[in-house]
Amino acid sequence: MLKSFFRLAIRSIILFAVSFQIFATTQLSDLQYLPQDQNYDADIPLPADVLGYPVGTWHVRHDQLVRYMELLAEKSDRITLTETGRTHEQRPLVLLTITSPENHENIDTLKATHIDSIANGTAKEPDAPLIIYMGYSVHGNEPSGSNAALLIAYHLAASNSPEVDKLLSENVILLDPALNPDGLARFAQWANMHKGQNLVSDPMHREHIEHWPSGRTNHYWFDLNRDWLLLTHPESQARIEQFHKWRPHILTDFHEMGTNSTYFFQPGVPSRKNPWTPSQNVTLTAALGEFHAKALDADKQLYYTEESFDDFYYGKGSTYPDAHGSIGILFEQASSRGHLQESMNGLLSFPRTIQNQITTTISTFDGAVANKAAILAYQKQFYRDTRKLINDDELSGFLVSQGADESRFERMVDILKSHKIELKLVTQDIEVDDFTYRANNAIFVPLAQNQYRLIQSLFSERQRFTDNTFYDVSNWNIGLAFNLPYAAIKPSLSRKLKLADWQSPQPKKVNIVENEYAYVFEWFDHQAPTMLQSLLEHDVQVRAAGANFTAKTPRGEIAFSKGAIVIPAALQQPDALASLLNGYAKQYNIEVHTITSGLTTTGIDLGSPQLAKVEKPEVLLIGGKGTSSNEVGEIWHYLDTSLGVPVTIWDLSDLGSRSVERYSHIIFASGRYDDLSDSLTKRLETWITEGGVLIGQKSAVTWFAKNDWINNETVSKDTVNAAFSTKALAFGDQDALAAKKLVAGAVYQSNIDLSHPLFFGFERNMLPLFKTDNMVLNVTDNPFEDIATYSSEPLMAGYSADEMQALIRNTAAIVAVKKGSGVVIGFVDNVHFRGYWDGTNKLTANALYLSGLM
Repeated sequence: MLKSFFRLAIRSIILFAVSFQIFATTQLSDLQYLPQDQNYDADIPLPADVLGYPVGTWHVRHDQLVRYMELLAEKSDRITLTETGRTHEQRPLVLLTITSPENHENIDTLKATHIDSIANGTAKEPDAPLIIYMGYSVHGNEPSGSNAALLIAYHLAASNSPEVDKLLSENVILLDPALNPDGLARFAQWANMHKGQNLVSDPMHREHIEHWPSGRTNHYWFDLNRDWLLLTHPESQARIEQFHKWRPHILTDFHEMGTNSTYFFQPGVPSRKNPWTPSQNVTLTAALGEFHAKALDADKQLYYTEESFDDFYYGKGSTYPDAHGSIGILFEQASSRGHLQESMNGLLSFPRTIQNQITTTISTFDGAVANKAAILAYQKQFYRDTRKLINDDELSGFLVSQGADESRFERMVDILKSHKIELKLVTQDIEVDDFTYRANNAIFVPLAQNQYRLIQSLFSERQRFTDNTFYDVSNWNIGLAFNLPYAAIKPSLSRKLKLADWQSPQPKKVNIVENEYAYVFEWFDHQAPTMLQSLLEHDVQVRAAGANFTAKTPRGEIAFSKGAIVIPAALQQPDALASLLNGYAKQYNIEVHTITSGLTTTGIDLGSPQLAKVEKPEVLLIGGKGTSSNEVGEIWHYLDTSLGVPVTIWDLSDLGSRSVERYSHIIFASGRYDDLSDSLTKRLETWITEGGVLIGQKSAVTWFAKNDWINNETVSKDTVNAAFSTKALAFGDQDALAAKKLVAGAVYQSNIDLSHPLFFGFERNMLPLFKTDNMVLNVTDNPFEDIATYSSEPLMAGYSADEMQALIRNTAAIVAVKKGSGVVIGFVDNVHFRGYWDGTNKLTANALYLSGLM
């Protein structure tokens, strides 16, 4: 013990000497970040022992962070490390379970007992452990959290103070040190590559201004802090699996914000919480906030609370827990966006940002211990209150129809099940509101289950709110997102339902033989375009049907819908065509039909000119500075991971100096395009008229209109502003007025023309669109171009001011204009929103593969 003491003392003296020498450049030693008088175990390595420098000297790379956590798990009997998954870039997602050695020996029992008490609403024993989940840096360029996690892990592994001994003997800490490894790695590289021996605090220095895309996002440029509910990405899927294995009492979410800010901790604006979140959640969050305030006061740090930010959208890290009886807490630290930067509050150093995250991490522990009885009681009360809500509800659940798109429906089911939502298969036809939910083709989601509140939010059609200001979206209705018919069911009707346990669909039987006349598969399933792309990669010659037909097969006559993919043997096909079809039909679970004759019994024959040749698309996606990285990433993600299309991405700045001749399709997301040269727009127009397909969404459509590539006009900002009266408003009403003009995230109904190839594979002439801005596109006099328009009562769910609804009703939602041999397609809304709005994903697939029919 004496030997360990002297080793620790010598190491502390050396680190203090180093830190004193560089203190003028704002660097701290590892131990200077942490509480004093901890009697740290000298056998536990400090981060500096592994990194080679104190935390905060450089931005930690993810591989360094993981190596240190692995070493701690090897050295400390308080820590176990679990790899919970892998990112898109195959970086490990790690979770540290930190508790006393005695608790580790009994950890499975502790976990099971805790989960059982939640499921059954039973009272917790006073000595039951709190489960405290500490999550850091879901945004990669907000790295103070992940760097703080290094020192927090050390503190919990090495401290022999009475406070830490009590914390770990009576509770379980789950430490998730890097929620976004790919983004963290991208930003660490950026910040480190621009650091000189002399730190530059000038905000205009390249270090502080990331190039496109920033490190905020993951590999596909998605904001992972919007994905907790949507589960588009492996990082979120792994995290939610762990959340439900543990169901923590507290979950923290450490962020950064603008450099000129101070420090924020929740509660946020009280009126902006989700209505399904109990008020007691806010009360307990405020009780914990007193400990953050006390700790930051002691360190003379500026902070604020109950301002900005909200707890409405259940897809964020600080709000998802609130739907489950947990307490989610958001922390926002002013960001140095590098190593040192000037701010209105003085020089802000990277070590200072790390220090504040450490301070509020420890205050979270202190507050949790002090409020343990109330926090334990809250989960039980949450269960009881939920049961009362269920008993008082006039609804018993929701019916959802599958339709012809099996894979899209199955993905929705997977999301529900990942959130531990129970569902049943409907085994007998039932009619609701003039729509028949077919046996074995629909599910019932009962409300009488522990996930009642989350289910209510997932099927919410609420349009009016106590506070109409939203930090994020105001709706995420899963039925609308997947464009599936659904109905709210009252108990009287639910008692008539014939139900069984849900079973995943059985694989379709595949038996495709060689040398038949032709092969056909339908276009309804979301995997159909993926299978088509796979066949095109193997040089299979295919045709897309522009009209319905009924063909002869060995099983008799079968009717096929427009959009069906026909593979005629008469064309030059690769060897072993049947083997290829068998393989892909099994892989994508797509039924392929054998056709015995080109002469059909009804509709077009198989040599008809209405069977258009489908070419393998060569796609150019425009990104770079001036474009929305989130939207570009969403498009890239869909093309790459869903369709299997290799996508070429250019920076917008390169568009004027390169030839676009090799590309069949060019896609523009939202961006700033007004400064592009006339010569460039003329070259693009020539490319379109010679057969190119130009696709754009949101502000890109405004640019299309200005170039007369479409015949619609965008409603001006002045017209939007004029729709809102300012009479009797005061200076303090400005923010509320600005919020009314926004459409931050609401669902609008459009009426679509099912006869247009862009809508082949869609089953209903109504399509829910997710609207995220107040752009309005007037209709033309040409119904063959305005192929989707918003309905006369367009708002389906979420908040939009009455004035905005009046402006948007009956205007254009989707346009498709023939120009020469090419086509221009404009989407007023984001059709790939967060990789979740599956109901509109297929519009891009149709634009790629069915443009020959337009």
